[in-house]
Amino acid sequence: MKNSTKFFAAAATAVALFFTTNASAQKLGVGLNLGVPTIDGYNFAIGADARLQFDVSKQVSIPVTAGYTHFLGKDNVSDFGYIPLKSGVKIFFDESGSGLYGLGEIGAAFGVTNSSGFSFLYSPAIGYSWSNGLDLGVKYEGFSKGDVGQVALRVAYGFKL
Repeated sequence: MKNSTKFFAAAATAVALFFTTNASAQKLGVGLNLGVPTIDGYNFAIGADARLQFDVSKQVSIPVTAGYTHFLGKDNVSDFGYIPLKSGVKIFFDESGSGLYGLGEIGAAFGVTNSSGFSFLYSPAIGYSWSNGLDLGVKYEGFSKGDVGQVALRVAYGFKL
């Protein structure tokens, strides 16, 4: 079975699970990501994303994130852009459902420059979410292909749906 077929089958399964769970609330967050690439040849990474978050309980959420990230190349290195599509688990350490949290996401990065194809993507993060919707987080985003990755600051605002 081709990797792309496996990925789309897994994505369809994840979507089906989201719609069949007893998620009590939904939130939509939009964020700006400013990153430092972990590979030589790139100066800076900048991106934007949208995150749909399904609250399973006050302390546990299932996020689905999509966006665009662009790595700015140094000297003779071409810029690199990709569309991340990820899902995972977000756990708040406070019983109120805000404050300090840990987040783990996995998914795919679809390259949009230089015929880069797609790669498995993983992203652990830690952050702080205020009850007014502001969310600050620090994440690592790594790829299964090559040594490409970034450490990024995510500044976001969330809306209840």
